[in-house]
Amino acid sequence: MDAPFIYDKFVTGKNFIGRKSDCTILGNLISQHENIVLYAPPKGGKTSLVQQALFNLRVMGKQLRIGQFSALNIRSVEAFLLRLGGTALRAVATTPAEYAALADRHLGGTHVIFDPGHFADSDEVLSTNWALDREDWLAVLRLPYRIARDGGAPLLLIIDEFQNLALTEDGDGLFKAMEQVMKEELEAGRAPFSYIFSGSMVNAMKDIFEVRRFFYRQVEPLKMQPVDEREITEHIAKGFLTSGKVIDKDLLLGACRLFRNNLWYINHFVSICDSKSKGYIMEPILVEALAGILAIHEPRFRSMVNDLTTHQVSLLRAIIDGCTKFSSSEVVRAYALNSSANVKRVKDALVKKEIVTFDSNDIPTILDPLFEYWVRKYYFEKKDA
Repeated sequence: MDAPFIYDKFVTGKNFIGRKSDCTILGNLISQHENIVLYAPPKGGKTSLVQQALFNLRVMGKQLRIGQFSALNIRSVEAFLLRLGGTALRAVATTPAEYAALADRHLGGTHVIFDPGHFADSDEVLSTNWALDREDWLAVLRLPYRIARDGGAPLLLIIDEFQNLALTEDGDGLFKAMEQVMKEELEAGRAPFSYIFSGSMVNAMKDIFEVRRFFYRQVEPLKMQPVDEREITEHIAKGFLTSGKVIDKDLLLGACRLFRNNLWYINHFVSICDSKSKGYIMEPILVEALAGILAIHEPRFRSMVNDLTTHQVSLLRAIIDGCTKFSSSEVVRAYALNSSANVKRVKDALVKKEIVTFDSNDIPTILDPLFEYWVRKYYFEKKDA
């Protein structure tokens, strides 16, 4: 029997709820070969959204060749280029002979090669025979476009944790090289190829695409919309009914608001409720389930606050208290923040640690809803939590 509440993998089909307009927009952008940037906190639903959009395109008869990889463990430009080129080749070919032919055709004369021995030992499609220079960079970055122009179904490459490329030894140089190739290819006529740049470090992605404005007008940002509470509560209620259980929808609404409609947290939470109940699910079961999910995440939350300086903790308290004018003399004095210049440094630190993000009006949001609840109730011991 299928589990009614899935939180350990991405979902599509009947298990995917909400974000229909996001799926439509994303599908249209993919069909038009637009480059897309998508970011949200970890477990915010990015992968499910992308996979559902691709599922919808397949249902409509759209053919795509898709490659996907994560930049999570990439710390050098060379590692990224080899991963990118290898993923592009795997999306269109399957045998060593095919890899060799494509590499020879599109990367001939560079220091990036297909080495059969290296491939047999490591399963890595591409390797190097010398230190890479800028021309090698450009050749690999042009590879997906050239493969796409060879014919066949359109090519889509999905790069997860894209923000980690800024941590390479020359992240800015890499982004500029990618911009150069995108501009060249657009001027040459749009190829049936596009990227999806996905990231879970919200502030790091904002720094690349909004603050420093790399890829300006070369990518289409897709802001994920929150899932409606009613859709979530109906989905959960139906899930409980499959095992003969009933829950009050008002209790579910409370859970949705606590988790700010984060489906990963909600599905994990209600799966705990499901495991602890029979028949009608009462409030004590939800309280017990909340204690269970907090026990799982509390070590991470403790590590997060232990990593904060005293001033960072003070600013976090001000955010929890609902303050917004952090540089005002009243807030600086009330929370012992020393000065408005220090406030800016402390804000930047919380942003860099991906604990808080600020919108265009400088209004803060704590990125993790369960961390916000924990820090409010258990760290600052607020009575109204």
